[in-house]
Amino acid sequence: MRVNASLLNPLRLDGVPQPLAALGLSGVVYGVFGNDPRLLATLGDAMHRPPYKAPPVAPVLYAKPRNTLAPSGAAFALPAGQGGELGACLGLVIGRTACRVPAAEALDHVAAYLAVADLGLPQPSYYRPNLRARARDGSCIVATALTPAAGVPDPDALAVRVQVDGALAQDDSTAGRTRGAARLLADVSAFMTLRPGDLLLLGASHPPVALQPGQAFTVAIAGLPPVEGRVVVEGATA
Repeated sequence: MRVNASLLNPLRLDGVPQPLAALGLSGVVYGVFGNDPRLLATLGDAMHRPPYKAPPVAPVLYAKPRNTLAPSGAAFALPAGQGGELGACLGLVIGRTACRVPAAEALDHVAAYLAVADLGLPQPSYYRPNLRARARDGSCIVATALTPAAGVPDPDALAVRVQVDGALAQDDSTAGRTRGAARLLADVSAFMTLRPGDLLLLGASHPPVALQPGQAFTVAIAGLPPVEGRVVVEGATA
């Protein structure tokens, strides 16, 4: 049986919302768990017991597949009776292929930055990324405008604020991460290649922001266009 080669084209952007494809995003998004040391501190001695057995020595990555992508202003659906959580993330938009780049040169491979609302279900364990929690439809809401890297002198010193229904729910910054932007990109590119248009999330502040259906939220990172969204119940009519 012959296979239609066009179905195997790796450059197809099917599934990437048009406003995001227009920015040049590839639809490949990687997040990282535990880049805020406060999460590991919360887990405490549990990090030395099964299933973890020891704190991680490399970035703990997870993917946000194309079904998760949505532009600012979109709705995120939760199962009836289920609460969700939001991680406000700085997104690094790769501009040059990054493979085994040293930290001193890593940010030269970043074309732009944007704000991302990384949504999902609460997770009792971080040992393995939980697809049911992290890969839900519309759970990666992305700003629809890029800020060129030249306009962000220090990605590790940006204020991050989250509002829920107009009230301040989180006031933090990108500072103090276990791996800053350059080190994270260097460590990830040490074992996998990142290509232009891919998006690497710096990692959210801990604890995440709790959300319930009916609530609206805004993620604002200093100097970047904000991300807005709302939470609905799966199957509910607008």
